[in-house]
Amino acid sequence: MSIQTCAYDHPDAIKLDAQVQQEYMQRYGGEGDITPLDPAMFEPPRGIYLIAYDDRGRPVATGAWRAQDENGEGYSTGDAELKRMYVIPDCRGLGLARRILAALEADARAAGRTRMVLETGTEQPEAIALYASSGYLPTTKFGHFREYDSSRCFAKPLTP
Repeated sequence: MSIQTCAYDHPDAIKLDAQVQQEYMQRYGGEGDITPLDPAMFEPPRGIYLIAYDDRGRPVATGAWRAQDENGEGYSTGDAELKRMYVIPDCRGLGLARRILAALEADARAAGRTRMVLETGTEQPEAIALYASSGYLPTTKFGHFREYDSSRCFAKPLTP
């Protein structure tokens, strides 16, 4: 497996984003994740978007972070918000999400961000388990889905 930096509007990113949106719709109903995102949000040094490719060159997983500062949605200055963590079903259980998460944390730390935050939901217990086992703790709700009962927010200090 190789993990590469890509643009959020790269064709492989668009393909995997469509797959994760389908999964959100299956798990939660409705229209998926309607958080407004722009490719510029994931451009270094204020973010990054990663894609993991298997040995055949097939895109199999993604993850990203974007800078957030205090803005009235519950973020704190210095936050890096985790976005678009996804592994295709037939590659789950191989440690890809954990590898991508570690790479994202290291990149955000190097960019001077002080805390990684994320929002997930009750219908994603495997995501909650990954984050909890990686040192994330529940935090005050923030972001687009902060008013939803199914929303769960987590944070982890990005200490050197």
